[in-house]
Amino acid sequence: MTNDTVIVTHALSKSYGSAEVVRELNLLVGRNRITAFLGRNGAGKSTTIKMLLGMIRPTAGSGIVLGKQITDAEENRKLRRRVAYVAEDKPLYGYMTVEQTIRFASSFYPDWRTDVEEKLLRDYELPLRRKVKMLSKGMRTKLALLLAFARRPELLILDEPSEGLDPVGIEHLLQVLVARSAEGVSVFFSSHQIAEVERIADHVCILEKGCLLVDASLDQLRQLYRRIDLVFSSLPPEREFWISGVQRIQTSGCQMSVFASSNAEAVIERAHDWNAASVEVAPVGLREIFLETVKEN
Repeated sequence: MTNDTVIVTHALSKSYGSAEVVRELNLLVGRNRITAFLGRNGAGKSTTIKMLLGMIRPTAGSGIVLGKQITDAEENRKLRRRVAYVAEDKPLYGYMTVEQTIRFASSFYPDWRTDVEEKLLRDYELPLRRKVKMLSKGMRTKLALLLAFARRPELLILDEPSEGLDPVGIEHLLQVLVARSAEGVSVFFSSHQIAEVERIADHVCILEKGCLLVDASLDQLRQLYRRIDLVFSSLPPEREFWISGVQRIQTSGCQMSVFASSNAEAVIERAHDWNAASVEVAPVGLREIFLETVKEN
């Protein structure tokens, strides 16, 4: 692990009986950037995050977070002081009030920032005297985010942090994540909201059935992925276009649509070799990349 990385895993795996939830995951999360962790429900995202935090033990493989081995209890204890984590289900003590929850949490962290706490209380309009069990889902999410953002962690790990938030709350969340990243905090977050990810992420990892299928910067994805729509007077065999980088081919009549993760120029050249009457090349957004990636697998 180098100073440029905050998370490194090697063949990290987790099985429950015969069910493989995470399969030989080789993950490399860079420092001082926002990394999005995408995948369908059940893809293994939350399981991976819990292994990184030492909450569950891997079946095989290894992992290092902020230079600490994830399977070493003592190192993991030290690690947790440097990481702020927001869980998918936002577990909080229901019998406490909002104020009691904040006072309880802040007592554990010498890096607690009272000024940030006060600002977020105003922004989130959290009712200090209301018990947590009486809060709406969105309010519980805001409280969990406050507990993470009021600290000075080296790494933020967030599992579906926008769940339950309204559009105003989501916009505020994105602004805070960008601001924390600008302060030098590394951010690793899972999300189903691809539009949000595309706005703020520097790097994207896509997990499907426990396997890492995409691991690239957002800029790389934008440069490499293309949809190429072709029209022929007589449709050539599909096999002629199954070249390196092509992930999907669809045909209808004399039309062919090619989805490529790289090598678009070679597809275009092949189309000209087959006397294509029309060649249209379009960039591909993250949503389409995600859908095509998981559909193929």
